[in-house]
Formats: sequence, structure tokens, C-alpha cells
Amino acid sequence: MKKRFIIIFSLAAALMFTFFTGCEKNKVVLNVYNWGDYIDKSLIANFEKETGIKINYEMFETNEHMMAKLETGGTNYDLIFPSDYLIEEMIKKDMLQKINFENIPNFKYIDDRFKNMEYDPQNEYTVPYFWGTLGILYNTEMVTEPVNSWDILWDEKYAGQILMLDSMRDTIGVALKRLGYSVNSTNPQEIEQAKNSLIQQKKMVNGYYVDEIVDMMINGDAAIALNWSGAAMDIYWQEVDYIEYAVPEEGANLWFDCMVIPKTSNNKKEAEMFINFLLDPENAYQNTEFVGYSSPNKAALEMLRAENPEVFEMAAYMPSDEILERCEVFKDLGSAKELYNQAWMEISAQ
Repeated sequence: MKKRFIIIFSLAAALMFTFFTGCEKNKVVLNVYNWGDYIDKSLIANFEKETGIKINYEMFETNEHMMAKLETGGTNYDLIFPSDYLIEEMIKKDMLQKINFENIPNFKYIDDRFKNMEYDPQNEYTVPYFWGTLGILYNTEMVTEPVNSWDILWDEKYAGQILMLDSMRDTIGVALKRLGYSVNSTNPQEIEQAKNSLIQQKKMVNGYYVDEIVDMMINGDAAIALNWSGAAMDIYWQEVDYIEYAVPEEGANLWFDCMVIPKTSNNKKEAEMFINFLLDPENAYQNTEFVGYSSPNKAALEMLRAENPEVFEMAAYMPSDEILERCEVFKDLGSAKELYNQAWMEISAQ
């Protein structure tokens, strides 16, 4: 009798194991590909808890790294977070799915000025995530002169104390702006001049970095750094008061990062659920406070203004109209992208 009971119990346990493992296998896994340190990860845990959908979260450092991985295939990403010019290229290459906005009722919280942008004029493929500028971080204990020109990144007195971004469009764009050209130049002579100026600068540069720059600046490892505005806000939230941020007078890049669903997605509806979750005002507020970049979510900004009104006076979070007027948005370069790729290879080889 005891033996019979054990057999029945074992069969029941096996059936229960099969049931639960079967449920686990059928669980939706959302593959998300985003920039490093670009989301409050507690929001991921909250979404998983609320929906039962598991998120497989991977990170990239630059748009170019992300695009290279997408084009080599092998991973079916459901949601990615590219920048404006890459979105434009991906739409041209038919790499994105149109979004069903009926599944994203929280889209109503997005400020109208961030809709129907040039990279997605009909607002079919994108939902704005964050936006900001490119500029210069500088240590006020090491740099006492006004930081109002890109020339300071080429100043020999800061040799070994200059950090540059390991990002092709941003770094070449800065060199173009310094020379008086557009960040979207497709002129071979202008790109050649920008390349040569960066090669000449290299002997003064500590190195080309991305995510390491914030810690290096806080630790006093460098005096000045090329970086995005959110890095300045990250430093501000850490209550470090000796690092400032400036957008040079020659102008800079004004960028927009968005949420898009690639053609590789096998879970489009769940991707739209996650987008809607991130647009919830409470979640968007939590996210912008954690990440530091400016949010396009009106309701989230109202919450932030109530809690931290001082950030709206900061150029790193809310640049003035005067700053915005001298900035440009990156555009898809088309065939001229090869000129940049070649220039970047030559710069990197030095």
C-alpha cells in the first residue's frame, strides 16, 4: 500500500513539474535592446510582476554598434531604442514595423512637439523616449576659462586631460561644427578636414570612451570631456558640484532617442504593452529622474517640476531656445555614410 502511494505521489509530482515547466516554456520573453544605463531597472521588474512577461534586457554603447548587430542577425529583438538618424535609415531599409497606437493609450502624454519629427514624419514607427544635446563636461577646479567653443578640446594645455566619445557621428560632428560645417555634411573635403583635425588632436587625448566618462570626470581623471547632456544630469544627481556642462557657441547636435519595433519582433503586442507601461506618467517620472535625460512626457515633467524645479533652469536638462537654435539634428547620410566610416577607421587607427 505504501509502495502504491509512493508511485501515485511520484506520478502526481511529475505531472505538476511538467505543467509548471510547460507554463514557463510558454511564457512570453520580450527581447529589449537599449543603451547602457538608460532605464531604471526596477521598472523592468515591476512590468514583469504586473504582466507575467519576462524581459531579456541587453545593452549597446552606440547606434553604430546596435546597427551592426541588427544587420548581422541572430537575435530577434522586440524593442530597440535608436536615435533619430538611425531611425531614418532603418525606415528606408524596411527594418521597422508600424506601431499600433491603439495599444498605447498613454501616448496622449507625449508633448506634440515631439511628434511627426523629420525622421518619422507620419509618426508611424516611433515613440519618443528621451532627448538632449551634445556638449562639453568640464571640471571647474581644473578649467577656469570660459567653456564656449569646441576649440578647448584641441587646447594643448589640457593634453592628456581630454576625453572624447567613442561614437563616430558625435565625434566627427563636433570636428565639423568646429570648422564651421554642418554635422550632416556630405562634402568629402569637409569630412577630410574634420578627420585630419581629429587625428591631430589625438596626441592630446586621454582616450575615446562612452560609459566610463562620468566616473572618470567625477574622479578627477580628466579636465574636459565630450559627452551628452544626460551625463551632466547624472553627475548633478550625484551632488557633484565641480562638474559643469556647456553647449559651445558653434552649435552642436540635438538628438532624439525613440522606442521602435523591428521587423525581427515576434512579440509586437507585448512590445507595445511595455512602451505603454513606460509612458505611464509615474513610470516616466521615475525613469527621467533616474536616467537624467529630458523626457518628452508632459505629465512626467509636471511631476518633476513639482519636486525639482531647479533642473528646468539647467542647460543640460532643458536647453534654452537660444541653445536649440544653434543645434542640428543628425540625418541619415545615405551613401555618404561610407565617407564617415572610412574617416573613422583612419582616426581609430592612429
